[in-house]
Amino acid sequence: MTLSTDAPVRSSEELHQAWAAAHVRPLWEISAAHTARTTGSGAHLWSWRTLEPLMLEALKVTTPEVAERRVLSFIDPGASGAEFQTTKNLNCAFQILNPGESARPHRHSMNALRFVMKGNGATTLVDGKPCPMAEGDLVLTPGWTWHQHHHGGTEPIIWLDALDVALHMYLGTDRFEPGPPHDVPPHLDEAAFANANVVPEVANPGYSPIFRYPLADAVAALRHAPPGRDGARRVRYVNPLTGGAVMSLLDCYLVELDPNAETVPFRTTANAVCAIVGGSGTTTVNDDAFAWEQRDVLSLPHGTWIRHRAGSAPAHVFIVTDREVYRRLDLLTEEYQA
Repeated sequence: MTLSTDAPVRSSEELHQAWAAAHVRPLWEISAAHTARTTGSGAHLWSWRTLEPLMLEALKVTTPEVAERRVLSFIDPGASGAEFQTTKNLNCAFQILNPGESARPHRHSMNALRFVMKGNGATTLVDGKPCPMAEGDLVLTPGWTWHQHHHGGTEPIIWLDALDVALHMYLGTDRFEPGPPHDVPPHLDEAAFANANVVPEVANPGYSPIFRYPLADAVAALRHAPPGRDGARRVRYVNPLTGGAVMSLLDCYLVELDPNAETVPFRTTANAVCAIVGGSGTTTVNDDAFAWEQRDVLSLPHGTWIRHRAGSAPAHVFIVTDREVYRRLDLLTEEYQA
């Protein structure tokens, strides 16, 4: 095909209108296509001292019957428009139930977890399996499992929700279905997985068959964990069938920091959100320092240099991360400063 040189020359405005009508844009005019993204700190601390009163006030505003879930979402201060992620790929929030309340069953394609911040006596049903909820416990609700909550305690309970909503929305794989539950799969008794060295030969659904991980078990394991490359001790919540992450796209850890000890600066392509289980300290993200205490929540965006320092007592930090997403895509990079 020969291009005609006799075609009328359009003005720049006319040409841009034609491009817009054809839903194309000239790449040479898209500055983001030629500029490497620079990552600022982007981290943010959500203080328990600020949030607990707001959560208690939310009890007066709505109910689970009306709102499905009574939740205050943690929004990345750098998010724009309708975005509501906490950090890239991760959506986190606090959820609260009053004694006697229930949150009706539903399921969704997004993976989710619940980490109890304060309170006891609630139960989450995951595909019909009851998972008691006490402070510091981790409860999984993997993608497309039916889940509902009921609070049988005497005081309000607040837990951290963490989901991979932003990733599913970007990929177009976000689905939701309200209850009542149906087609609920059978589950083995968790006693079948009580011995870490011997597990039944069953199909792996892509997530852990253990839906509840008590805090006491994780803390006990930390006592025997060696220091990692950054100097902190950590244990990983794992799928006993694979030894890998508890869910295919969400990975969870409990970290212990020694008194007054500072970790080696660390940088990764993965994102993380921390919940302070106990103790106090400071986390520096690039050049920004965040002082934290028990039950605070802190986002750790990818591409930033991170170091932690505990106060005068040991500190325990729960971490949920999208590390598995980057590992599976062969995009995971982790660095430690010398």
